[in-house]
Amino acid sequence: MPRSIATEAGGGRRPRALAAFGFALALVCALALVGRAGATDIGALRAKLERARGEAGALAERLQATQAQLGGAERQAAEAGARERELEGLLATGRQRAARLAAEVAATQRELEVARARLGRARRALAQRLVAIYESGSPSTASIVLGSGDINELAVRTEYLQSIQRSDTALAARVAQVRNAVRRAMARVAALKARADAYDARLAAARSQIAAARGAAEAAASRFQSLAAARSASLAGLKSRIGSWVGEIEAAEAASHAEAEAAVGRWLGGPYAIPTYIVMCESGGNYSAVNPSSGAGGAYQILPSTWKLYGGKGAPQDAPKEEQDRIAGEIWRDSGPRAWACG
Repeated sequence: MPRSIATEAGGGRRPRALAAFGFALALVCALALVGRAGATDIGALRAKLERARGEAGALAERLQATQAQLGGAERQAAEAGARERELEGLLATGRQRAARLAAEVAATQRELEVARARLGRARRALAQRLVAIYESGSPSTASIVLGSGDINELAVRTEYLQSIQRSDTALAARVAQVRNAVRRAMARVAALKARADAYDARLAAARSQIAAARGAAEAAASRFQSLAAARSASLAGLKSRIGSWVGEIEAAEAASHAEAEAAVGRWLGGPYAIPTYIVMCESGGNYSAVNPSSGAGGAYQILPSTWKLYGGKGAPQDAPKEEQDRIAGEIWRDSGPRAWACG
C-alpha cells in the first residue's frame, strides 16, 4: 500500500522529528524507571550474596584448619594408643619377671631360714663347748704328758687334744660361714625386691603418663571433630542460602527484563494496533484528529479511501477506538510501517 495512506502532519501535530525525539525520551525514561526499580532489589541481593560468599570462604578456611588439627589429634591418640599397647606387653613381661623375682625371693628366704637354723645350731654347739671348756678347763700339753702312762697313751691323748682343737676351730669357722651366708642371703633378697619394685614403678609411671596423653589426645580429637561438624553444617547452610539468593537474583533479573520488555512493548504497541511512535507522530494518540489537507483522520490518520477499502463505515475519526484499531491492524499486516508517513 502506498505511503500516502497518511500524508503530511496536520491537525496541529508536531513535526515528525520532534515526535520521534519525544517518544525516544519517554521510552528511555520508562526503561530507566523499570531498571531502577529492579536494580534496587537485585543490588541488595548481590551485596548480601557477596557478603555470604566472603563468610563462606572464611568458614571454609577455618574448617580446613580444624580438620588439620583433628588429623593431628587423631594421630597423637593413635600413637599414644600404640605406645600404651606396647607398654601393656612390657607390663606383662614385667609381671612375669616380677613373678620370677618373687619366686627367687621366696627361695632365697627359704635358704635364709635354713641358714638361720644352721647358724642357730652352730651357735648352740659353740656355746655348749665354751661352757664345757669353762667347767672342765682346756687340757694342756703338759697335763697330757704328765698324765700319760706310756708312749702309746701319750700319742692317743695328743691326737685327742688336737682333734678337740680342730673341732673347736671348725665350729667357730662354721659359725662365721653360716653367719656370712645369712648376711649374703638377706642382701640378695633386699636387692631382688628393690629391683622388682623399681621395675614395676617405672612401668606403672610410664603407663600412667601414656594413658593421660592418649586421653588428652582423644578428648582433643573429639572436640575438633565436634567443631568440624558444626562448621561443616554452618558451611552447608550458608551454601544453601547462597544458592537460594542466586536463584532470587536470577528470578529478579528475569522479572526486571520481562518488565522492561513489557514497558518497551507498551511504548511500541501500547493500546494501539501499530507501534506507538507512529501513532504519536501521526496524531499524538488522538482518535478524533483530522488532517484538513489530506482528509486523513483518526488516531492512525487513515485516508478515507483506504478506510472504505478495509470496510470502514463513515469517517475514520468518527469510528470508535476498536474499529480504528482493527482496520489499522489489518493495514499493518498488509503493508507494515511503510503505509504511514511516520513509519
